[in-house]
Amino acid sequence: MSLRGTITLRVLAVCLVGGLGAGAQTTVPPATPPAAAQAVGGAQQPAALAFPFPEQKSGGTQRATSAPYAGDLSIFDYPDRDKKLQVGRVMDLLGISVGKSVADLGAGSGWFTARAARRVGPGGRVYAEDINPNAVTYVEARAKREGLTNVRCVLGSPDDPSLPPGSVDAVLLLKVYHEISHPVAVMTKVRAGLRPGAKVGIIDRNGNGADHGVDMGVVMGEMLQAGYRLVGQYDFTKADGQDYFLVFVAR
Repeated sequence: MSLRGTITLRVLAVCLVGGLGAGAQTTVPPATPPAAAQAVGGAQQPAALAFPFPEQKSGGTQRATSAPYAGDLSIFDYPDRDKKLQVGRVMDLLGISVGKSVADLGAGSGWFTARAARRVGPGGRVYAEDINPNAVTYVEARAKREGLTNVRCVLGSPDDPSLPPGSVDAVLLLKVYHEISHPVAVMTKVRAGLRPGAKVGIIDRNGNGADHGVDMGVVMGEMLQAGYRLVGQYDFTKADGQDYFLVFVAR
């Protein structure tokens, strides 16, 4: 190859990487968690690489997603779920404390909504969002039954969770990200609902999208496209080697 050709390729590579935005932390999605990850203070810190995973594959085919759950919502309230997910530690890492405002996206039965509502207290608020009207009705009834006056239920749509602008200090998507058919669009709209310094947590399991899981690297890449950067990566939420907990902030 000529010297001119070598220089051209180097310039092209710099332009492609530079186009991702200054200071962006990027990660190529592997089929399994990044081999270069290192445990630091209980969290795995993924290596920064060059390109995000695209929301769509070649040919314009959208990546696979799982059908949103529409069955018996009570199954999410099994007795040892608090212990398995270590939900108190999850809330600590998301900065959920007294007086904070939280969004539970894909709230389902309101299992996390109820716990977050008790954590933030009467001076805080929890937005329990779901695209399933039956789930919204279920959580409304649960909040009334459990005396949770700080819960506000929100009926979202598949491409918009309808959070009020600048309304929340923390967001959790608990085993629901794999059901979002347009994740980049949805998470871009979520960003408008965040207050300065707000954290977004995603708990899911590795999978192919259609099997009620989605690879961690895919999530990292799509969140990068939606305007976030990764600040924490954990594997304590379930001891099966597949579940992960990622924490992001808006760039």
